Amino acid sequence: MERIVNATLFLTALGSGLIAGLFFIFSVCIMTALGRLTPASGIAAMQSINVVILNGIFLSVFIGTAVLCLALIAAWFLGGVPSGGLLVVAGSLLYLAGIIGVTMFVNVPMNDALMAVSPDSSEGAALWKDYLVNWTMWNHVRTIAGIGSLGLLILGFRG
Repeated sequence: MERIVNATLFLTALGSGLIAGLFFIFSVCIMTALGRLTPASGIAAMQSINVVILNGIFLSVFIGTAVLCLALIAAWFLGGVPSGGLLVVAGSLLYLAGIIGVTMFVNVPMNDALMAVSPDSSEGAALWKDYLVNWTMWNHVRTIAGIGSLGLLILGFRG
């Protein structure tokens, strides 16, 4: 059991780190670059990103890490994560709330609204101005949650 928990913890930390890195690059570079484009070009580029990112590799890491977090929480409740268990649970919960929760309840609805506008429309330009600020701010939250989750999982691994 200990081997399985340790392997799960290791893979969960890797997944959290990968997702944190993805969100980090959006926060420190991609959104700023898109904001320098005309609204129509920025909207079109982000619409393209929102379509392309929904691929098997991304979804496997994004959702797979969430499933592993749930497995670690279950293992802790069953007594299978003795040393560092609370740190592992905290890191798992931070991933689930700060990454999955924020993505599903904040960023995805913003993405859906952006997908519904024409890049060349005045409605699109107005939405884009707010989108850049709000989406990026919530992406910072996801980035910090991912880094925090990674740190807690690593500390939990050390016990």
